[in-house]
Amino acid sequence: MADYNFQEIEKKWQAYWEKNQIFNAKADPSKPKFYSLDMFPYPSGAGLHVGHPLGYIASDIITRFKRLQGYNVLHPMGYDSFGLPAEQYAIQTGQHPAITTEQNIQRYTEQLKNIGFAFDWEKEVRTSDPEYYKWTQWIFMQLFNSYYDKKEDKAKSIASLVEKFETSGNLEVDAVCDEDTALFTAEDWKGFSEKQQQEILLKYRLTFLAETTVNWCPALGTVLSNDEVKDGFSERGGHPVERKKMMQWSMRITAYAERLLQGLEKLEWSDPIKEMQRNWIGKSTGAELVFQVKGQDKLIKVFTTRIDTIYGVTYLALAPEHDYVQDLITDDQRETAEAYVELAKNRSERDRMSDVKTISGAFTGSYAINPFNGEEIQIWVADYVLAGYGTGAVMAVPAHDERDYNFAKHFGLEIRQVIEGSLENGSFPGKGGTIINSDFLSGLEMKEAMKKAIAYLEEKNIGKGKIQYRMRDAIFTRQRYWGEPLPVYFKDGLPYLIDEKDLPLVLPEVDKYLPTEDGEPPLGRAKDWTYKTEEGVFPLEKSTMPGWAGSSWYFFRYMDPKNQDKLVDPEIEKYWGAVDLYIGGAEHATGHLLYSRFWTKFLYDIGAVSIEEPFQKMINQGMIQGRSNFVYRLKGSNTFVSFGLKDQYDTSAMHVDVNIVHNDQLNLEKFKAWRPDLADAEFILEDGKYICGAEVEKMSKSKYNVVNPDDIIQRYGADTLRLYEMFLGPLEQFKPWNTNGIDGVSKFLKKLWKLYHDQQGNFFVSEEKASKEELKTLHKTIKKTREDLENYSFNTSVASFMICVNELTTLKCNKREILEPLAIIISPYAPHIAEELWSMMGHQNSIIYAQFPVFNEEYLVENSHEYPVSINGKVRAKLPLSLSLSREEVEKAALSDSTVQKWLEGKSPKKVIVVPGKIINIVI
Repeated sequence: MADYNFQEIEKKWQAYWEKNQIFNAKADPSKPKFYSLDMFPYPSGAGLHVGHPLGYIASDIITRFKRLQGYNVLHPMGYDSFGLPAEQYAIQTGQHPAITTEQNIQRYTEQLKNIGFAFDWEKEVRTSDPEYYKWTQWIFMQLFNSYYDKKEDKAKSIASLVEKFETSGNLEVDAVCDEDTALFTAEDWKGFSEKQQQEILLKYRLTFLAETTVNWCPALGTVLSNDEVKDGFSERGGHPVERKKMMQWSMRITAYAERLLQGLEKLEWSDPIKEMQRNWIGKSTGAELVFQVKGQDKLIKVFTTRIDTIYGVTYLALAPEHDYVQDLITDDQRETAEAYVELAKNRSERDRMSDVKTISGAFTGSYAINPFNGEEIQIWVADYVLAGYGTGAVMAVPAHDERDYNFAKHFGLEIRQVIEGSLENGSFPGKGGTIINSDFLSGLEMKEAMKKAIAYLEEKNIGKGKIQYRMRDAIFTRQRYWGEPLPVYFKDGLPYLIDEKDLPLVLPEVDKYLPTEDGEPPLGRAKDWTYKTEEGVFPLEKSTMPGWAGSSWYFFRYMDPKNQDKLVDPEIEKYWGAVDLYIGGAEHATGHLLYSRFWTKFLYDIGAVSIEEPFQKMINQGMIQGRSNFVYRLKGSNTFVSFGLKDQYDTSAMHVDVNIVHNDQLNLEKFKAWRPDLADAEFILEDGKYICGAEVEKMSKSKYNVVNPDDIIQRYGADTLRLYEMFLGPLEQFKPWNTNGIDGVSKFLKKLWKLYHDQQGNFFVSEEKASKEELKTLHKTIKKTREDLENYSFNTSVASFMICVNELTTLKCNKREILEPLAIIISPYAPHIAEELWSMMGHQNSIIYAQFPVFNEEYLVENSHEYPVSINGKVRAKLPLSLSLSREEVEKAALSDSTVQKWLEGKSPKKVIVVPGKIINIVI
């Protein structure tokens, strides 16, 4: 085979890998394990663009490298296949989401296989497969049947909690529960009705039903997460979103807040991702206290980290969603305050947190009493206070908090200094300061003042010291069709679990995928969405699980995907353990990663798995940005001016499909065929060509800069695509895609191919012994590649391959001793060409069974040195001499050299200085 026919070679080896199941993994305690995982994709209708495979290529390279090092590698792939896009398409077309999803999965799988990934396809999972979501439902059931014991710092069975209630009530129970949970005795418990008992247990369960403020999108007919809302509109479709209270299922992730925080210390994650999680968890140490509302039987609970500034409080600020707001608004303030509340509460928490410039609020007309000095202070509503953090109420100290200061300044409220120091433009102390103007706290330093203030709170029974977390319990339901059904039925308005033997609870057929005419979720359209028990027939839950449910544990199912009896076999799970390398986008830091860690810790608590943290090492790949091309239309015409001439005309820029542009040159015929309105386009060319403009932007269909990997593979091959994506720059960085630069990588692979062939194009590898120069080139490449792979630095390896092949080409090297190891070290990056060359060299097995070459330092040790010879300070000669020569032997060789003799002119040197391996200096 004379030419490098990449299309034939790549199809051949992809078929070979699949037929022989080369990458299928089984637990094998005799081998060290390596679990490599990619964040599995949602299969959208658009398929992959060249930005999507970036992380997959990196993990695939590491996967192949680890196999060459003798590791037993698990590298699976699957699909996060429940999702809103498929449901929206179903609503528009009437086609079942399962059909669309299956078509999209087939497309994704085909594309992934074309890139040559070493995935174990036998272990593929899909979150929308009933055999998969059976176990998602099972996990939900375990959470429902568990509570969090603070003393043991773990989840425990709700049955054991009931036993405590039966013997001693909840008087001695130290558990995570709703704050309004009342105390009761064993006698009380036994006297409660079944309904009352179930209501109490809901206050303890790790998944529970409660009224919650949510992001409701009427147009989509569902609740949205904060991440799905931007500037008050849904990210998908741009529909208005309102904040409203609804009965929702939630997960008590807050019970795990401290463990989630502490667990970060043991993980090999980037500092920015860890910090994002710390901030999201938001641990604060402070105090909780209550302010009496003047003239009403209401206590406003406040959490503060600066109780030492209590005498500087000049107003209270409540979140627009606070339960008391409507009751606090007086008649004279009603019109203004209610209008403000309606406007403010529909802004998302994310927008309110990030918008520090807009100052808005409304006075309720009511007053609160400061419990330390009895002072009356105004109660305001302000959207800078969040219902989801603390108690939804803030004791405002304008002199010592920037947002309070700006608010007070804007509305003309009092600013009272209680910490010593300058008060120009507000005084915002960090960790220190002496307290002033504060009665019995005056003169104390901050820490002492806090201790004394907390002691006062507890003595007067108006508050206590408390650790608070910003993180809220995770809402766990969506009013959609295309999601996991919740295994719950309702009796007397209270939730009960279906029997475990009835799992999976499969999605029913419905006539439409829209909410019912009564506003119920789409499952309300099912004909018989009920559950039969010995007591009767009861309605099933009509909401479904959120998108993050199935993705919070999929890494365990990959280990044992066909197990009918268990979530995962304990021995198999113990062998594979935590994911050794997880690659995915940083945008999942506060969603998927937190939820996965939470579920893993819970599954560990109940003995279902052996690890507490799912992902030991994680790398966040950067984004491959698009490189847009532009054409320039003469205004008012269908004539287009080439880039270099556009400044001579009055033109407007227009995006053009990058797939009809090569090296910034527009294919004129394809351009005319691109859109009907361009069929009669005319062109003003430069040097007979139409040159397009270019700009780096996000890869997007609207900018026509999406590059399909299928097109690249068809034109250049999968190995070229793999190498080029790695060559673009460091994995973690954002970098622009530029098809213009791919030619260089393509030429490199052709040059590599030629090393294994003679000048006539016939395969020829010599059995001759390699020269020192050839061995040096090979071993410096082995050293560099191994170091790069161990440091996850992929782009520099590609550069070293190019240098290596150039040097070997110059040396005209065709030695097996060099070319066999070269094929192995390149194989993780360009597996198809490496397999073909390996086979041509006579090997029967896949190159994946080879061993990664060992670097030998000896081949990099220099045996000779070219000494510069200086005579009276000027270099007059250069002598290549062995490094094994002694100082005396070097001096003798230098003085006998003919060039040196010429410059000595028969004179004897006064002094000869020899620095071994460096220089020779002669003074005459």
